[in-house]
Amino acid sequence: MNIKYYSRPGCGLCEEGILMLKLVQEDVPFTIEEINIEKDDLLHERFMLMIPVVEKDGEIIQYGALDYVTLLDGIAI
Repeated sequence: MNIKYYSRPGCGLCEEGILMLKLVQEDVPFTIEEINIEKDDLLHERFMLMIPVVEKDGEIIQYGALDYVTLLDGIAI
């Protein structure tokens, strides 16, 4: 299973979010595809006010302040 993680460099919330996502990864096997929104104008426009954003199968699981329970529920389904 592949999880997309949209973020940008220098984003403190994004740094915290990837740590939370890696905690969930310890309980549920999946790969994390980190995507820098600053490298794509469309992604930057779409997600700049939402990052970090966690997406599975084209659906957003959670964005902003990420928490373990919501991520686990969204990824484990």
